[in-house]
Amino acid sequence: MSKRPKLWTKDFIILMGTNFCIALTFYTLMTTMASYAIQEFQASESNAGFAASIFVLAAVFSRLLVGKFIELIGRRKILYVSLAVFLLASLCYFPINHLYLLLAVRFLHGAAFGSAATAMMTAVMSLIPDSRRGEGTGYFSLSSTVATAIGPFLGLFISQHADYSAVFVACTIFAIIAIVITIFAKIPEITLTTEQRQQMKQGFGFSDFFEKNALPISIIMILMGIAYSGIVSFINTYAESIGLTDAASYFYVVYAIVLFASRPFTGILLDSKGDNIVIYPSLILFASSLFLLSISSNGFTLLLSGALAALGFGTMMSAGQAIAIQLTPKHRYGLATSTFFVCLDGGVGLGPFFLGFLVPEIGFDGMYLTLSLVVLFTILLYFLLHGRKASAKHTAQPSVMQTESRKKSM
Repeated sequence: MSKRPKLWTKDFIILMGTNFCIALTFYTLMTTMASYAIQEFQASESNAGFAASIFVLAAVFSRLLVGKFIELIGRRKILYVSLAVFLLASLCYFPINHLYLLLAVRFLHGAAFGSAATAMMTAVMSLIPDSRRGEGTGYFSLSSTVATAIGPFLGLFISQHADYSAVFVACTIFAIIAIVITIFAKIPEITLTTEQRQQMKQGFGFSDFFEKNALPISIIMILMGIAYSGIVSFINTYAESIGLTDAASYFYVVYAIVLFASRPFTGILLDSKGDNIVIYPSLILFASSLFLLSISSNGFTLLLSGALAALGFGTMMSAGQAIAIQLTPKHRYGLATSTFFVCLDGGVGLGPFFLGFLVPEIGFDGMYLTLSLVVLFTILLYFLLHGRKASAKHTAQPSVMQTESRKKSM
């Protein structure tokens, strides 16, 4: 019996840690930035939402550019420079005294985040053995998924028990840790032929920036990102308005616990029963989570919403990325992952800006109800873009397996 190639190497573990640190910074600031802009600079709801979302918009922009040129410049160079700029941007929050300066720093911070994350993912794809590609990608993405739970909790907890400078101190520490541990990782590079180098310099078509096979599920994640941004960016302010601040501080604790408990089962279910058996319930549960938020009047309802958000959005993040990878040729795995996160990050980035216009008109409860309806609409969109194909593919699998079994028995 042949030995399975090693997945958990030193470099793989280090890059997981680095990815966790920068993602933790992103979600910690995403949760507190709208409230910070309102309290410190008397920003409108729309401008406050933009202060949160411009980070992600910058990340999307840098992901597109770095994804195309990373092999030309070099993964190690881009990763180290990006992490250095990431730390510099973290320090720049302290002297800010105007909203426009805040927006400039948020853009710089987001661009550094996007380029660092893309460089890490590209390097990790080279570290993962081909025979364990799906498993390795799933484990690595867990470092970001965990940050979606811990980061918002830290942001809410610190901002409620200290001033916003303490939030910036925490994020600066995360950036320093990311740089220090990355020094000990060996970043794999790729040697390009003259023809490949020339093609990368000249190619500016759609396929040079996006993987078409990953687009259907990635489009779904745009709407998921917009809906989730309503939670990440505004739940603190919403909880204050309905007198549930204490319960809100435990929202992401519940989210994290349920996420960890459910992840092994949802992964096995996806592999054994197909995409639809996981995706459809996830969309329904996420819509239910947003609906509960819209009618929350006590701590139990708010925390139940957090549990359903983990089963809904948390599952969609991992399952969606797995679907994007499995539909893509191996040599374009990196581009598929980039496509997936460009769409997801784009939704999270644009969400607070547009929702900031919605809140003054219909309130936070109306916003969450609207987002719940958007997610329900996504069920139909998923069916049209991927669900019906996934159903036909899974239905055909048993007959294929039976054919293979008969061949072996002959």
